[in-house]
Amino acid sequence: MVVLIIIVGVGTYFAGYNAAAGAPQTTTVTTTVVSTVTQTVTQTVTATATVSPSPTPTTSPSPTTTPPVVGKKIAILFDVGGRGDLSFNDMAWLGAENAKKDFGVEVDYITPKSLADMVPLLESLSKKGEYAVLVLVGFLWTQPLEEVAPKYPQQKFALIDAATSKDYPNVANFVFREQEIASLIGVLASDIAYHLGTNKIGAVAGMDIPPLWKFHIGYLFGAKYYEKKTGRSIEFVWIYTGTFTDPAKGKETALQMIQQGVRVIYGLAGATHLGAFEAVKEMSEKGVLSFAIGQDASQEWIDPHHIFLSGMKRVDVAVYTAIKMAISGEFKGGTYSLGIKEGGHDIADLDTVRWFAELAAETGRLKDMTPDDVVNIVKSMRGKYISEEAWSIVEEIKQKIINGEIKFKFPKTHEEYEQIINELMKGNLDAALEK
Repeated sequence: MVVLIIIVGVGTYFAGYNAAAGAPQTTTVTTTVVSTVTQTVTQTVTATATVSPSPTPTTSPSPTTTPPVVGKKIAILFDVGGRGDLSFNDMAWLGAENAKKDFGVEVDYITPKSLADMVPLLESLSKKGEYAVLVLVGFLWTQPLEEVAPKYPQQKFALIDAATSKDYPNVANFVFREQEIASLIGVLASDIAYHLGTNKIGAVAGMDIPPLWKFHIGYLFGAKYYEKKTGRSIEFVWIYTGTFTDPAKGKETALQMIQQGVRVIYGLAGATHLGAFEAVKEMSEKGVLSFAIGQDASQEWIDPHHIFLSGMKRVDVAVYTAIKMAISGEFKGGTYSLGIKEGGHDIADLDTVRWFAELAAETGRLKDMTPDDVVNIVKSMRGKYISEEAWSIVEEIKQKIINGEIKFKFPKTHEEYEQIINELMKGNLDAALEK
């Protein structure tokens, strides 16, 4: 029996961080991915074989799915937080469950006892020699992988939403192009602000590290793109809190922004931006109507009256893809880059909003409303505060990303990052793009 291990960690904003290189080096090949809504599109990712993403939570299996492979077992190893985070771990679970359904594999779920248990766990699994691949999701697994992978060259590993500091022939890294989803959010945030009678948008960000640089560039690009398309001036505020784990700091920062006139706040700080969600609700109840935007998973269920939009980082797609590559014999080391074109990012649609609301209800975290209520409120709020014009601009950017007209730079140094931001603030969109 061949066994696959998938190791899952929560690494939302350290994803792909390589302090020395700035951005991972990648190679690309063409793959075919079936749209979860209307069409089949040919797409390019850094890979060596055809791969298809996991379907959205309510979508039937893709008609191009490969036949089920019998006799293969998969283990999902979560980080110490385990299932039930309604974010990274649960998205990884979704990808594995979809692979289980499509490929007929058996799946086990395991949670390490502590961070200190990660290296011994990887050592133990690698020594057994019975696993086809060990797939790790999140930056928490990066150091353990760096320590273990060179010792076991015959063991295959896949690291998702993070990247090793150098290439290993037995390690496949999956990273995300965060600028792309952030650019769409920048357009919609600007339009929401306009319908609130203001022109100020902001972001409560975590730490000043390369993944957040990418979010910053994309969010500002989207705001300035909207500005050029509509002729409406947009003011932009970005604040690093320096932490991903302090909701109080997030609330304090968001309240400061609202006092400065910001009415739409993008949450880019993990648990820290949960405090920003509290701030917009509190200020709205005091008569200063404000909204927040979620990221990575659908966070509308938390407070759909004030959070009716989320950017998705499709960890489920990456997990599903890693499993398919491994069981099909198409695995190869290297770095795989996922963005809008590959189904790695998008705005949370109403089906996704419903799935997360149902999961929140099942775990007892959805209070005083049903999943149907959440969906209906989100649909109503989007209809009221986001125009068809804005959705059209979003679609325009998406198509330009897919056809290669928009291809964002990956700043390699903090100086280059600052230069890009300064030029974008002046309205120079080309500064964020590759030549």
